[in-house]
Amino acid sequence: MTYLSPLLSLPGAVASGAPDLGTASHYGDPFKEQRALARGTAVVDLSHRGVVTVTGPDRLSWLNTLSSQLLLGLQPGSSSETLLLTVQGRIEYNARVVDDGTTTWLIVEGSEAEGLAAWLDRMKFMLRVEIADVSDAWAALGSVKPIESLADRTVWVDPWPRVTEGGYAYSVVTEDDHPGLERPWFEYLVPQADLTTIVAGLAEHGLSLAGAMASEALRVAAWRPRSGAETDEKTIPHELDLIRTAVHLSKGCYKGQETVARVHNLGHPPRRLVFLQLDGSQHTLPAVGSAVVAGGRTVGTVTSVAQHYEMGAVALAIIKRSVDPLGELVVQDGDETYAAAQEIIVAPDAGQVVGRATGFLKGRR
Repeated sequence: MTYLSPLLSLPGAVASGAPDLGTASHYGDPFKEQRALARGTAVVDLSHRGVVTVTGPDRLSWLNTLSSQLLLGLQPGSSSETLLLTVQGRIEYNARVVDDGTTTWLIVEGSEAEGLAAWLDRMKFMLRVEIADVSDAWAALGSVKPIESLADRTVWVDPWPRVTEGGYAYSVVTEDDHPGLERPWFEYLVPQADLTTIVAGLAEHGLSLAGAMASEALRVAAWRPRSGAETDEKTIPHELDLIRTAVHLSKGCYKGQETVARVHNLGHPPRRLVFLQLDGSQHTLPAVGSAVVAGGRTVGTVTSVAQHYEMGAVALAIIKRSVDPLGELVVQDGDETYAAAQEIIVAPDAGQVVGRATGFLKGRR
């Protein structure tokens, strides 16, 4: 059954397509909403998120053995991000993690919650943990600033783009110059049944609603990868710069760790995430899945595209590592061609840190 947010019944709401089906793309004025969200005077409906809970005294130590992040000792109210990988090190699930002292909350894409809960349930064995898919009972609201009236709620604070303990940056910009700093991100969990009432209360405090077009534009501009958008069945975390926030390189064993360590220490990721500033003169946007072309050959795929209120048409794409970082790219969508200025997110020489004498390639911003 397809989820439909109750906020879609509000005046001006226009339904989103994938991957935000069930929520509003906008409420009548996408750029106004985007500016308000960027200023911190709007919230975005993320009620289509999937929510999985893990309870029991062994929950953190158990999750620590299964996933890429060090979760032992995660303090109540603290947030983290972790990956569940295949044996080959490919991303299966990317979970936002927050613990409240009795429950660990895992926030994922809506399409992933059922599968994640079932996978975790199979991994229980004799440990004192209980897993539940509570997506029907809980909704999320996103903002770029803390919301005072929701201070008593469970909130996940995005660590991006700071390099967390045990992480490693694959980008060519310094942490203090990373565009992700312009987009702090908070996701508040609220009862699904109270969503409309809570949003109405926020409006009384001066917080309007923004649609998915607004939040996606800010995410793309922040170089923030999204599960199901920037990931496919082959994605390893190195390709998306997720080593910085979702992987602890010196924690204990977990499935996929061997690949993570081997690529990081001795190899290079075969693909890399790149930010594209698109030619906006056509007044249209290429579709997700459009080909990225260099020198007449396809070298990658557009994974997310948005119209930013300041930068215009922008996109994220996954391209081959070998693509010249200074080369000219175009995006091909059917008969439409869009010139694309490349900004490096993951450096072409990322990885192979053992014996490295110098830093990453310093590509242009």
